[in-house]
Amino acid sequence: MNFRQVHLDFHTSEAIDGIGSEFNKKQFQEALKTGHVNSITVFSKCHHGWAYHPSKANETHPNLKFDLLKEEIEAAHEIGVKTPVYISAGLDEKYARKHPEWLVRDMHDNTVWVSDFLTPGYHKFCMNTPYLDYLLAQIKEVCENYDADGIFLDIVGIQTCYCNNCRKTLRDEGKTPKDPDAVYELAERVYANYTKRVRETIDSVKPGLPVFHNGGHIAGGRRDIAEMNTHLELESLPTGGWGYDHFPLSARYVQNLGMDFLGMTGKFHQSWGEFGGFKHPNALRYEVSLNAANGAKSSIGDQLHPLGKMDMATYKLIGTAYAELETKEEWLDNVVQVTDVALFSYEAFAGFFGMGQVGTTTQIDSGAARILLEGKYLFDVVDMDSDFNKYKVIILPDLVRVDKKFKEKLDEFLKNGGKILATGKGGLYIDKDEFAFDFGVDYEGENIYNPSYFRPDFEMEGLFDSAYVLYSQGEVVSLNGGKELGSCENPYFNRDIEHFCSHRHTPNKPEYAAPGMVWGKDGIYIAWQIFGEYADVGSLILKRIVTHALDLLLGDNKTIKTNLGAQGVTTLMKQDKRYINHLLYAVPVKRGQGTEIIEDIYPVYNIDVELKIPQKVKKVYLAPQMREISFVQDNETVKYRVDELECHQMVVLDV
Repeated sequence: MNFRQVHLDFHTSEAIDGIGSEFNKKQFQEALKTGHVNSITVFSKCHHGWAYHPSKANETHPNLKFDLLKEEIEAAHEIGVKTPVYISAGLDEKYARKHPEWLVRDMHDNTVWVSDFLTPGYHKFCMNTPYLDYLLAQIKEVCENYDADGIFLDIVGIQTCYCNNCRKTLRDEGKTPKDPDAVYELAERVYANYTKRVRETIDSVKPGLPVFHNGGHIAGGRRDIAEMNTHLELESLPTGGWGYDHFPLSARYVQNLGMDFLGMTGKFHQSWGEFGGFKHPNALRYEVSLNAANGAKSSIGDQLHPLGKMDMATYKLIGTAYAELETKEEWLDNVVQVTDVALFSYEAFAGFFGMGQVGTTTQIDSGAARILLEGKYLFDVVDMDSDFNKYKVIILPDLVRVDKKFKEKLDEFLKNGGKILATGKGGLYIDKDEFAFDFGVDYEGENIYNPSYFRPDFEMEGLFDSAYVLYSQGEVVSLNGGKELGSCENPYFNRDIEHFCSHRHTPNKPEYAAPGMVWGKDGIYIAWQIFGEYADVGSLILKRIVTHALDLLLGDNKTIKTNLGAQGVTTLMKQDKRYINHLLYAVPVKRGQGTEIIEDIYPVYNIDVELKIPQKVKKVYLAPQMREISFVQDNETVKYRVDELECHQMVVLDV
């Protein structure tokens, strides 16, 4: 998989004339060269359902007069650019009008994406209908007739459905569509059958050809779903609703699956289908660098104009990021992230224990990842199949409880010297309200007061001695041998019609109510659902509580320490006989109705880094500048300073 990909959308209405009429091979090639692109996803079939080539399995766009797909592939291959081919799998609007009975239906018999045929938009197909055979014929045709470097199938995933076919399948099996578990279980089988038949279809023509099924998010804990692909493309457009927190969270999970993966952003100011929308070049520079720092290749989304002429402004924009990335690739491939902390994904937990459906990130995971990034901790996101013993601390956030199997695996981790950080109901047994581990406390139940207050027994940078309000659900525990690190104080009363005080909530009653944070034999427990609250509220006290706990648990074993500011990102990669320390800094701001953008990137200076490296370091240099910098090594501790950081800097340590 190449480092510098473009995803060239081409969803083009039949109401537009002259499709592809201004396509020109040399202009197409010039755009790719300007953008420093070495792979471009080109279209066989779009969401409107049209083929952009002669087709027996489908219908060619009525206003296309030549084989656009063939021309694009040949033009790209002529200059050494790969061409995965896109086929809209879940959407086909022209066919939806012919076979509305094959569309996904919700329990009220509405279609999905748009609920009717009077609203402009697309309608999603059910793969438990004859539509699947229609789609497979299109895939096979592309594999037989075109020199595709892969197949990209879009708008697919596990989809609950109440169409006639799905209801009939359930009844034939002695089940009922009134049972949501049965409906969901069928959705799982339908998706697995779809991916299996796609793989068989492709392999019947081009065995092993790469394929990716895009559903917009890689589900934590569902390795079986990830492995239905040959590689992963993490769709994560920060301005398109994903935000800047989504990609690092997804990447920290998939980088341990042993699969090649890329991060997909877009050139758009907002999201897909935005003609004439451009983000600032600095945003693309940062997003591509963030991909690189997390071990990923990059893909940037574009949309071809219906006339087929590439927009040179777009490829000049893309080129600002990809020209820079091209100089860095030597230090980016075949890397393994060095980590200290494992975040056990609530998404993975909920999926494993049947508490949630596949495909949604959670506030809990997002808040935890944000604190870990801001605190400069090296972390992975893990599931039940992960190797726990490679970590020093495992976080059980907010609602992640344990069963017998999970406890046995964590007991082995603890036996090997690891520690646990648990918050809220994290660390309780899944079937009873008792802690599975020794945090030095006994669980008593939920706090009836909300909000409640935390009074720390430790000093915090930028904060002072007080009782701090916490808005998340608190838990009541009693001390049982642990060391108390902070206490809970309750309000005088909960706010209701007969009892309220001031504008928001009742002040704290300044007296001890219960332990709020305790250090026990197996780790530290915090009595609030603090990670979900950080995603929602973001108050500094929440981060300070967690970072204090992690610093206590890691002790002198924290791999990296740095004075890089809160909005900075740092990772450490191991590549053969060298380490690569990535440092990034940019500050996203919100514009309009909540769109996160990056415009200005100002340099920051005198970034001090201290690393724990077990090997003797031979030299330290900046890449790709190849400029050596001074360093000091005392046993396993290596210290150096980066004088100036502008967006992204790699520091290479040869060992």
